[in-house]
Amino acid sequence: MLARLVAAAAGGLALFAAFPPLDWWLCAPLGISLIVGSLYGTRPRRAAWLGYVAALVFLFPALAWVRTIGDDVWFMLVGVESLFYAAMAALAALVFRLPLWPLWFSGLWVAMEWARGLVPIGGFPWARVAFSQGESLFTSYAALGGVPLVSFAVTLCGALVAHAVLVRPAASARSAASARPAAALRRAVPVVLALAVPVLSFAVPRPGDEGRAINVGIVQGNVPGRGMNILGDEPAVVLKNHANETKRLAQAVRDGKLPKPDIVILPENSTDIDPYRDEFAREIIQDSVRDVGVPTLVGAVVAIGDDRRATRSLTWDPVTGPGAYYDKQHLVPFGEYTPFKEIVLALWERASLVGRQSVPGDKPGDLKLGPVTIGAVNCYEVAYDGTVRETVRAGGTPIVVQTNNASYAESNLPPQQLAMSKLRAVEHNRAVVTAATTGISAYVTPDGKVSWQTRELVADMNVVKVPVRTQETIATKVGAVPEWALMVMGAAAVGAALWRGRRRGDRMRNDG
Repeated sequence: MLARLVAAAAGGLALFAAFPPLDWWLCAPLGISLIVGSLYGTRPRRAAWLGYVAALVFLFPALAWVRTIGDDVWFMLVGVESLFYAAMAALAALVFRLPLWPLWFSGLWVAMEWARGLVPIGGFPWARVAFSQGESLFTSYAALGGVPLVSFAVTLCGALVAHAVLVRPAASARSAASARPAAALRRAVPVVLALAVPVLSFAVPRPGDEGRAINVGIVQGNVPGRGMNILGDEPAVVLKNHANETKRLAQAVRDGKLPKPDIVILPENSTDIDPYRDEFAREIIQDSVRDVGVPTLVGAVVAIGDDRRATRSLTWDPVTGPGAYYDKQHLVPFGEYTPFKEIVLALWERASLVGRQSVPGDKPGDLKLGPVTIGAVNCYEVAYDGTVRETVRAGGTPIVVQTNNASYAESNLPPQQLAMSKLRAVEHNRAVVTAATTGISAYVTPDGKVSWQTRELVADMNVVKVPVRTQETIATKVGAVPEWALMVMGAAAVGAALWRGRRRGDRMRNDG
């Protein structure tokens, strides 16, 4: 049992090392192998505890950025999320009894990550194995089956390695001398298959360049505060910071230091005052957009009635002012709204910091901005497959991620979010432009390579040349079909294992 606990903990630690900021992507299949080694041959109850331990060791450091909100929230979140891994491990103990179990185990892993992204309170799809593979040999699978297929491929690779170590070939009736080569060959098969999984990713079809590009201005204005007090004490500082940085970009263009942009992107919450209700905020934004002279995407939190709000991506024309908009669909629980409000507010004083409750939008973020229709995605939403996919299907190109990571500056959240953008770029054959209040703002090519990025906690701006692609990948076209196929495969294996176990029990009773 001690050896199993050590293997489970080592597996969780290796999984963490695969994620940014360490980014040792090869540690992901290694971590899976160790976790499988800890579970193989155990009963479901013991497997559940081992899975829980592996998840705790993985998620505590991987989600360390949650500590900004409070250590109690961090402990609660990790404790709840680890339950999904425990349930998956218990089911895995059953499918390990079947032939070809690396396939069924990998399907269960995909199902576990799907469930985590669904419940509770809207799900939490952070720290999926695929998000450790922003630039790896497994990345191309995103263009074929999206994030779930990347998770499946990494898990399958690790499980096959574990199979080679754990499963002894069946004894042969032949002589020991003649049986040894055959046994060695059978043991080598899963190793060869494990190596083949990442190599086969090179065969995934990827659309090419279409010969069209635009210049995109990216503005990162920085904020005065830190942690839960990101906006500081003086109103309009965030607004002025981003307006001034936009003006600095305009001046750099006039001086010939930067090419003229076709559009400009500002981050989520680039104005801390509602421009619909405040004439002062409206004039500051209008002045800066007029100065840069091109359509600009502004991030604002706007009032909806007297007691609600929306996190909005708002197009702003240098002549006509505010226009079309996209309202964030996936809201951050306890950050933008309070689930079970009456109970939570009564028990938890910090929940009152949410203030006015946000309401979600109900339409994808395809927004006409200058010469293109961009795909607007807000911060937390980049982790949700369906939200990004529907925005691309609606015509969004490039994908634009407006984000406000100021509360989590210099934690492991900004690099983890950038890794998600790398995968989304490959998944949908779209460039991804990220504008962040404090960093990391970046431009990711459709091949998933970071072409430019900012440092954190500084004001910065740039104009980047971004390809405009309209061809869809297989993953964009088929959507969630591969995910459902993999989950059904895992669930069917559990059913087969239970049926097989029942038949064996009936046989034993009959023999008795």
